[in-house]
Amino acid sequence: MRPIIGITADIAEDRFRVGKNYAACIDQAGGIPIILPPILCQAQQYIDICAGFVFTGGDDPVMEQWGIKSHPSTTPCDNNRQKFETSLLELLLVHPDKPVFGICLGMQWMGLLAGGILTQDLNADVAVHHKTGTHSIEGEIGRGIVHTSHHQAMSETGTLTITALADDGVIEAVRDLNRKWYVGVQWHPERTEEVNLGQGLFNQFCEAAAT
Repeated sequence: MRPIIGITADIAEDRFRVGKNYAACIDQAGGIPIILPPILCQAQQYIDICAGFVFTGGDDPVMEQWGIKSHPSTTPCDNNRQKFETSLLELLLVHPDKPVFGICLGMQWMGLLAGGILTQDLNADVAVHHKTGTHSIEGEIGRGIVHTSHHQAMSETGTLTITALADDGVIEAVRDLNRKWYVGVQWHPERTEEVNLGQGLFNQFCEAAAT
């Protein structure tokens, strides 16, 4: 059977919304995509229903949750979304068999909850390569050109293992070796043309969710 995959949604202008490419990539990979409204009390029910989860990109983490002042350059994530997604990730700690795919903001949630450190505003000379467009990455996860859109990045990843770096040294991918499939990438695979770093990652994720 095709696995049901939950995709987290942003909140903007009184609407739940998510880029259509996420669902298209899950469908192409053999999964059944469903959009998860960030309703905190439904988190456990989502875990019961879904075989895997995609944590999508978005605005910046509100760092006060980790006892750190948010940088003036940040665009804060919606409070309800942050509470929901970090709570859902924490609940998934007792479900290591449920594959999790964190993308951009999703990877940052993973890193912060694993005890990592987030650089809230990349050095201007570095950030220009990451805010928009493409750049190269290389590591255990693969090598090639990825589509990127961010000005923050993990500088330390806590208990997570680094699996790719950008050509300028920015951490680009992580995983938890103790879980079935728990992968975070700083780039946007749903908009990346190279198959191994784009659709191929969704294929791996959905295959793990199906088994």
